[in-house]
Amino acid sequence: MTLDETMKALESMGSEQTKKTLMAHGSPSNFFGVKIGDMKTLVKVIKKDHDLSMALFRTGNADAQYLAGLIADEKAISIQELNEWVNTATWHMIGEYTVPWIAAESKFGFELGKQWILSPDPAIACSGWVCLTCVAALHEDSQLDLEFYESCLSTIANTIHQQPNRVKYCMNNFIIGIGGSITSLTAKAREVAKKIGKVQVDMGDTSCRIPDATSYIQKIEDAGKIGAKKKKVRC
Repeated sequence: MTLDETMKALESMGSEQTKKTLMAHGSPSNFFGVKIGDMKTLVKVIKKDHDLSMALFRTGNADAQYLAGLIADEKAISIQELNEWVNTATWHMIGEYTVPWIAAESKFGFELGKQWILSPDPAIACSGWVCLTCVAALHEDSQLDLEFYESCLSTIANTIHQQPNRVKYCMNNFIIGIGGSITSLTAKAREVAKKIGKVQVDMGDTSCRIPDATSYIQKIEDAGKIGAKKKKVRC
């Protein structure tokens, strides 16, 4: 499909109700309001298409940016293009899902995650924390820099309550993700979760709630999934 054909298809799938729902969660006005399930019907047709994914992302349309991630070729995308994406993501659904998912699935995930978490821009820092969480979920522990991941947990323990709103949210999810993905750091993640206690995040005019890290790690353990790895993180 061409860019024009894809944009027209997305526009035809949009609905005012979906737009209303997503705008309550913080979406900007430049989007059609397409349900992800409907969007995936296009993925079946397009499959992976690097050039189209880049063109879609550069439109600045939030639906197009999400679809760009679904059809992105993690083997073809460059580190420069991933940095372009993290700097032009239109809102947190793109910056905390699409961008880090593809970065983590690429060969640049760990490198970029380490860079992004140091950014003074909260949106980029969020992408970094999610990216590192996804890298841990995708790779065996023997392939990971466990000392670095442990140091990240220590950093979160000491700084999370002073962080910007969405960064707190992503740091909290990092604790859960590492506690569930890296067996040798599960105990450390539990300690950090206990130390920080309840994390206050303004979720806006939505029913969303920040998960309790201690309880969530316990749920992962009860399900027998501590240390389980994934083949992909995008969805």
